[in-house]
Amino acid sequence: MENRTVLFGGNPVALSGNSVKVGDKAPEFTAIDNGLKPVKLSDFKGKVKLISIFPSIDTSICSIQNHKFNSESGTYGDKVAFLAISIDLPFALKRFCGAEGINNLTTLSDHRDADFGSKYGFLIKDLRLLARGVVVIDKDDVIRYVEVVPNVGHEPNYDNALKALKTLL
Repeated sequence: MENRTVLFGGNPVALSGNSVKVGDKAPEFTAIDNGLKPVKLSDFKGKVKLISIFPSIDTSICSIQNHKFNSESGTYGDKVAFLAISIDLPFALKRFCGAEGINNLTTLSDHRDADFGSKYGFLIKDLRLLARGVVVIDKDDVIRYVEVVPNVGHEPNYDNALKALKTLL
């Protein structure tokens, strides 16, 4: 496995798990929804999926990222599943989304097993957080776009992610 790092607070931190690439079959994962129910990738079978990954909902860049994808998701109807995933507790995700009016994203918590983070290579094991990024998966569960943001304090490239998404519709 290659040595992969991102910057967190200006310092390099190692990413754990498998690194997914464009063309890979999307690994099945299980995370927890705001009602504490397990949710799997396969629950969105047959849909295009955009997964927005972030370290903590209670930071400014994570808030911006979730607002941006919530706003964009409204234009796609039910053709696309917009998933937002972090290791935040489901209670924090639910509180934030309720307070901020984020209602077009399916927020998922990877706190229980870090299953998504490990299988997709976004886990910052030493901090038990996810790196920032975006993964776009087609309706046949093939990964079509992957961005791991090199500096966790920066926003993802929304334009590239949405461009990749639009080519699948």
